[in-house]
Amino acid sequence: MSQDRLIKLACAICKRVNYWSSKNKKLVTKKIELKKYCNWCRKQTKHKEAKK
Repeated sequence: MSQDRLIKLACAICKRVNYWSSKNKKLVTKKIELKKYCNWCRKQTKHKEAKK
């Protein structure tokens, strides 16, 4: 896994980084937004791609 493909996924509510993922930046130009579980909010929330 190349370092330039790694992205951080941060909770949209509490802004904490909970997940790391990878994406193909040549094919996917928009920021990724997924519904994931947040340990601090203790519920499923939207997680957006954060800056490095």
